[in-house]
Amino acid sequence: MTMWYIDRPALRRPYYLSLADQIGRAIGDGRLAAGVRLPPHRIMADGLKLSVQTVSRAYEELIRRGLVSGETGRGTFVRGDKPEGTLPYIPERLGEIVDLSILKPVCETMHVERMQAALVDLAGSLPPSTVLSFRPNVVFPRHKAVAVDWLRHCGVSVAPANICLTNGATAGMTIALMSVAGAGGAVGTEAIGHHTLVPLATYLGLKLTALDIDDEGILPDALDAACRHDGIRAVFLQPSVIGPTAALMGEGRRAAIAAVARKHDIAIIENDVLGPLIEDRPPPVAAFAPERTLYVTSFTKTVLPGLRTGYLAVPDRMLSAVVNRHLVTNWIATPLIAELATRWVADGTAVELVRWQRQALRQRQEVVAEMLAGIPYKAHREGLHLWLPLETPEAEELFVAQARLRGVAVAPGRSFQMGSIRQPAVRVSVGSTTEAELRTGLKVIANLHRSDPEPLLLAI
Repeated sequence: MTMWYIDRPALRRPYYLSLADQIGRAIGDGRLAAGVRLPPHRIMADGLKLSVQTVSRAYEELIRRGLVSGETGRGTFVRGDKPEGTLPYIPERLGEIVDLSILKPVCETMHVERMQAALVDLAGSLPPSTVLSFRPNVVFPRHKAVAVDWLRHCGVSVAPANICLTNGATAGMTIALMSVAGAGGAVGTEAIGHHTLVPLATYLGLKLTALDIDDEGILPDALDAACRHDGIRAVFLQPSVIGPTAALMGEGRRAAIAAVARKHDIAIIENDVLGPLIEDRPPPVAAFAPERTLYVTSFTKTVLPGLRTGYLAVPDRMLSAVVNRHLVTNWIATPLIAELATRWVADGTAVELVRWQRQALRQRQEVVAEMLAGIPYKAHREGLHLWLPLETPEAEELFVAQARLRGVAVAPGRSFQMGSIRQPAVRVSVGSTTEAELRTGLKVIANLHRSDPEPLLLAI
């Protein structure tokens, strides 16, 4: 058995997370090879003077991260299969931790009260088709007519027939990718982009081409070169602050991207889940190339996380493909949730909550500016997060680990890397918790950034 030793003095409360982080780091850098059997719980606990329960929780955390597997009667082994993707957020809120890893809007009791009232109203006036019909064409004509108004708020002009109701942006992304790029097809995207795109492309049999970016997003020349040399069939982009680098693409750049796509006759998938949240944003890319852009938006990041529904606006020539692929993957968007969204759009509640969110995020970003004064980071005053560049991949790993040891979870930049060139950073959500917890988390982040974090040692 491989001999290895935990750096016991470096363990910090909660000990199970600190222990899991040390072992995870050793697995990540190759010091614990695939197939290695970890010591039994009792032996590990005795050697570190920890409880068996603490070691068990650490092993369970490693299993949750996909780094080890527990085999009944044999023990716990380092996994040999390559992880399918790195989640930027912690899958569960474990213990006392300030979770700044997951991207969420600011939420208060008011949001729950609004949903409770909407459900009471829905119970008294539920359209029969919402619960009785299997056919989208029976359920959704009224919803699509209302969706036209919401998409107009987003800057998109589209007919009701060209709107597909989805169970949120992820479903919209999946349907769009399946519709414009067949198996083996290549899709271009930002070099630092959407964290689910890599595994999603793998599942769909697509090839991703990472495109160079600047402070506005994708460079038109990079897109042009990819069209000429890599044979990409579509480009996936996030031009309005939702991307990890918090970039806001200017109007000129949007027009240039649309022109390149038209020149090479490729499709555009525009992920705009923030919709009308960013007040002074330019028109969407869909406005410059409506004949080839599949526009994705939803309500979870701007209105309410539980309002998991959205719209996919589709050009005429792609409509049949989108409808068919939606049928085989989802069949129909959840009618009850779609009904709630439609009512909130129609009566103005959705717009009201977006405006509330905009003001709440401005206040949160002011807190960020105060707490991180003098530290270079990227953000937008109405954005849900900030992007904090770091010097090296090693510095990123240490930063994330040390923040966790101090009770703060942030998203590692590696989760958003689309290509082989690393741009170390961490993403920090500003809406996922209370303002008091945000201040606590930002204080830890500021202190770590202004100091040299000590490495977490694991000798093998």
